[in-house]
Amino acid sequence: MNMFRFAGDMTHLISIVVLLLKIYATKSCSGISLKTQELYALVFLARYLDLFTDFISVYNTVMKVVFVGSSLAIVWCMRLHPIIKRSYDKILDTFRYYLLVLGCLVLALFIHEKFTVQEVFWAFSIYLEAVAILPQLFLLQRSGNVDNLAAQYVFFLGAYRAFYIFNWIYRYFTEPYFSRWIACVSGLVQTALYADFFYYYFISWKNNSNLKLPA
Repeated sequence: MNMFRFAGDMTHLISIVVLLLKIYATKSCSGISLKTQELYALVFLARYLDLFTDFISVYNTVMKVVFVGSSLAIVWCMRLHPIIKRSYDKILDTFRYYLLVLGCLVLALFIHEKFTVQEVFWAFSIYLEAVAILPQLFLLQRSGNVDNLAAQYVFFLGAYRAFYIFNWIYRYFTEPYFSRWIACVSGLVQTALYADFFYYYFISWKNNSNLKLPA
């Protein structure tokens, strides 16, 4: 494992910790898109079908369990927790995310590296992760003002994917048979979706003010 992948995993983990901190410390999920969280849960469930069949390392297994478990726990809290679910912004969280699921599934059936169940689901998870943040960004734009923890959560998610781009570049030059081009292209698309958010995030950080996104 190279340092870029490790940094990516750690920033991804930090984003989850920040989100859990927001939910459990404030007993609120205001500003968080349930649709994005459900998409991420689907991403991890589809990607880690090999959890019980292929063992790579203890680190790899632990991270898979953490990502699957935390995503399901967040969805459960936002849907079923008697207090937290009351703060869910259902009126603002209206992105038609089933179109993303359908589109990514069709794309995975036609564009994949190998036509096997596991590889098709892997490609599906990569495509879906690239666009899973869209409901969250849509919600933040509609709400205007973004609270600090929600902004930190989205920032670390974007940083995680940016580190993974450097990871793929590193692997391309150091591994003679590295060919995960689907992940590379999808990662670039995903990072590009964060560009607008990053711009306003750094503006607010520079001015020491709350993050505001244009409607």
